[in-house]
This record gives sequence, structure tokens and C-alpha cells, in this order.
Amino acid sequence: MTGAWKKYRIPYLFISPFFVLFLVFQLIPVVWTLYISFTEWNGLGKPVWVGWDNYRLMAQDYMVSDALRNTVVYWISGVAIILLLALLIALSLNSPRLRFKRFFKTTTFLPYVCASVAMGLIFGMLFDENAGLINEILAALGGPRVPWLTKSAFAKIPVVILFTWRIIPWFTIILLSGLLNISREYYEAATVDGAGTWRQFFSITLPLLRHIMFFCMLTITVDTWKMFNEPYILAGPGSSNTSLFQLMYQYAFQTFKLGYASALSVILIVILLSISVAQFVIRRRQGEV
Repeated sequence: MTGAWKKYRIPYLFISPFFVLFLVFQLIPVVWTLYISFTEWNGLGKPVWVGWDNYRLMAQDYMVSDALRNTVVYWISGVAIILLLALLIALSLNSPRLRFKRFFKTTTFLPYVCASVAMGLIFGMLFDENAGLINEILAALGGPRVPWLTKSAFAKIPVVILFTWRIIPWFTIILLSGLLNISREYYEAATVDGAGTWRQFFSITLPLLRHIMFFCMLTITVDTWKMFNEPYILAGPGSSNTSLFQLMYQYAFQTFKLGYASALSVILIVILLSISVAQFVIRRRQGEV
């Protein structure tokens, strides 16, 4: 045993900092948040135990139902739009007929490195009802001015556009890296067999990208459920644009209901875990994991 301990002692020393950091910055905060969710606490003094009251109150809080509905809309639209556009852009950048590839790759990634708050302010000016560029173009074409951020029916559109525009470059790079790892020999063999472009796409490209697209789907899911900057900057009427993550911030740092905000964070964690587990179960039943 002594010799075995001496053999593995050095690797354990390298691993131990990870467990210390995990304990201090992840496990303890999660356990503390779970405890606070069963209390009434304003950040000062001693938390008062209230049991399940915070969770019961959520069932009657219209702000929670609105934020949950808005976040589901952001999630579904984000997954669909981001995956589709990122794949199309990646396919275009991977095309052997495309010239100036370095230039287009650089410009494609630029939105991701822009500050989201600054871009939110710019989008707010673009979608302004009275003097925004979007409405000016619509008016020049003979169309009506749309109340983008003053009417609930249109308020989510600028948020979705800004979020997808900012996030698409990252997933484009991920999908492009997957495309670059697909051997050209598959396409050459398919061409010899008489397979056209669409046949090659559905028989070679998509099947070989399925694991990367699954990773992208999980990452987009997490990103959309913790969306904050976009709906906060492009605020619509009432709670029409409020996300669940933004609502947590409002209850925690504007009204100082830290117990209630912690209960919301616990619900958010449960939702994300449920979605992730469901996606893994579906893919395992399909034999892809």
C-alpha cells in the first residue's frame, strides 16, 4: 500500500486544487442556494425558515408564468434559428468555390466579440418606433411603422434577432470545425457513385455532424435559459420580454427577496437538468450516445 500511495501521490496533488475550487465555488453555493430557497431573507440578518412558501407563491405569480413562457419562446426559436443559420454559414465557408475565406471567416466571427450591452443599445435605436432605421426602411417601402418595443405582439422579435445575431458566429465556428474534419474521400466516393449535392448532404454531412449538433443544441439550450442582457436592454411593455434569469435578478437585487430568487434559481436548474437528461435519453434510445 505504501508503494502504491507513493506512486499515485503526485497525480492526486495535481487533482486536489480542482476539488477545492469545485467545493468552494460550486458545491457550497449550490447547497446554500437550496437552503435559502426555503427561507425569507433580504441579504441582511438571519434567514427566516418558511418551508415551501416560496415555491407555492411561484404558482400564483404571473411574473413567473410570463417569464417562463418568454424563455421557452427564446429557447425554441433560438435552437431552430441558430442551428439552421450556423450550419448554412458553415457550409458556405467550407465551400471550395468561396474566395477570400479568411476575410469572410473574420467578419462572420465579429458579432460574437462585440459587447452585448452596446449592441443592445444599438438595436434599441434600430427598432425605435418613431426614428428607428427599420421603421424608416418600412415607411420608405410604403409599409406601416411597427411598434417593435411598445407592443407585446412584436416585442420579442428584436430580442430574438439580437440574441441569434450575436450567438450564431460561435456555433458557426464549431460546425465549421466539424465540417473540416470530414474527409473529402467520402464526397469523392459519393460523387463517383452518382450522388448529388443534396444526397451527399443528407447521407454524409448531417450524419457525421450529429454529435457536434447535439453539443450545439445543449449549449444553445443553456445560453437561452440564462439569457439576460438582450431582454434587459430591449425591454418591452410590462413583462412581455422578461426572461426567467432576468426575473431572478429583479427579485434578488431590486426587491431584495433573495429567498424567492433562490427558489427561482432552483427551478431553473431543475428545468435545465430535465431538458438535458431528456435529450440524452432520446439520443441513447436512437443509439447515438
